[in-house]
Amino acid sequence: MRRSTHSTRRGGALLAVLWLTAALAAIAFSVASTVRSETDRTSTHLDSTRAYFLAAGAIERALAYMEWGARYRNPDGTPRFFEPWMRQLRFEFDTGYAVVNIVPENAKLNLNTSPPEDLARLLAALGVEPARAESIVAGIVARRTGQGGPAPGIFEVISAPGVPSFRPPRASFQEVEELLLVNGVTPELLYGGVEMAAQGRPVRRLGLRDCLSVHGSRWAVDANSAPAPVLAAAGLLEQEIRAVLEARAAAPFRNLQRLRELGLRPAVSPRLTLGGTQRYTLRATAWLRTAGGKPGDLRRTVGALVYLGESGAVRNPVLRWYDWMWEHNDAWISEN
Repeated sequence: MRRSTHSTRRGGALLAVLWLTAALAAIAFSVASTVRSETDRTSTHLDSTRAYFLAAGAIERALAYMEWGARYRNPDGTPRFFEPWMRQLRFEFDTGYAVVNIVPENAKLNLNTSPPEDLARLLAALGVEPARAESIVAGIVARRTGQGGPAPGIFEVISAPGVPSFRPPRASFQEVEELLLVNGVTPELLYGGVEMAAQGRPVRRLGLRDCLSVHGSRWAVDANSAPAPVLAAAGLLEQEIRAVLEARAAAPFRNLQRLRELGLRPAVSPRLTLGGTQRYTLRATAWLRTAGGKPGDLRRTVGALVYLGESGAVRNPVLRWYDWMWEHNDAWISEN
């Protein structure tokens, strides 16, 4: 009996040791997993911050190139830094790569001066149903001019019927985000979204912010940068839009003669121009350089609305800065 009791005690102690070992192993595994997750997250955050400053530096360099303009040329006569027809600049740094897309503001319609028929065609090109599009156009016109009846905004919707607490200002839009105060405009319509392409890749769906601007064109839009919905708003037919997009994808338009060769209708030809603006939106996408010298998977995109002035040089050219912007551009990766 004494021997049996001693064996039972030894077995209980061994079982306790095994349970304690298992518990310590689980705790160690949990701590190791947490440390690894935190390390990976910190590393990703560090790379994102480095890519951010790389993209910001690319915008600064692009501004310098645009300021120098076409004054400096290579021996073969090509521009050394920048010409107005250029819509993309590529930079290679010691720590990574960057692509800066240059979008003149006249690639968009002017939110304050575009006629209602242009706005209606734009909304139709963005897939807005006719009744809702008519309501949005009426709201925009009423908000900016005070004509065309009431323009119920967010404050009028929540107030008592017939006795609104706040009325539309009947003044020009100061920012394109003010469209959210127009009845019928949702964040999805303003900012766009993401949808899956046929090959299973995510592609961006344009929104009103990509097509309208308070600095936009009053009439003619830039043929090298205007998105398809803006071309449709200018009155181009589907086949004419396709011809413009295919031609500029092959090579940017450098003169109006090549644009005329597309055979556009005389009624819409004056709606297209080349450059002719002093305000640009710059979108810089940066990739860090990997150990093998190739661009890494992580990318960061920043943007800026800039004003260059008559001579191309302004002391403080940045009108608005965007820490985060959408950019889906694989051009550099596919070519390297």
